[in-house]
This record gives sequence, structure tokens and C-alpha cells, in this order.
Amino acid sequence: MNITIQSLHFDASEQLKDFVNQKVGKLEHFFDGIISADVALSLDKANNTENKVSKVSLSVPNDVLVAEKQCKTFEEGIDLACDALRKQLEKYKEKK
Repeated sequence: MNITIQSLHFDASEQLKDFVNQKVGKLEHFFDGIISADVALSLDKANNTENKVSKVSLSVPNDVLVAEKQCKTFEEGIDLACDALRKQLEKYKEKK
């Protein structure tokens, strides 16, 4: 699976990129037909503490699964988005 990471309005650290690759890569355990994953990390302009937006899009045959979470940290957002995508992958497999 090809994983593309975009960090909008900031520069992502190598540690954050490694974390994203590790978490998103684990989704292949649930469905091995994933073509690619696009991860967009951005800072919301709001001044509250939960201003980090993590959006993960998975390309699967004939469909695209998307999860977007806004949290205090990017790591927490990626965790929650991957959990949501895991559930979507399980439903997608049942339909096939």
C-alpha cells in the first residue's frame, strides 16, 4: 500500500510521519486490497486546544473510505481515524 502524507500549514516531524505510517499500515491486516492511503494533517485556525485535524482516505477497489477527526494531538486523531476506518473496512468486506 502506498501511503502519502501531507502536512498543511506546518512541517510534520519524522516521528509523526513514522507514527502515521505505522498506524495506517496496520489497516492492511483487516483488508489486503487497499490500493493507497492519503493522510492530510492540518491545523485549524480556531484558538481552542483541539485544533489539529487528521484526515485519512483509503482507496479500495471501486470505493474510497474516509475518516476525519479533530483532536488535541495528531497522534490521537490518527488513532481515532484508523479505528473508524477499521470499522468501515469490515463493513466493506461484508458487502463484497
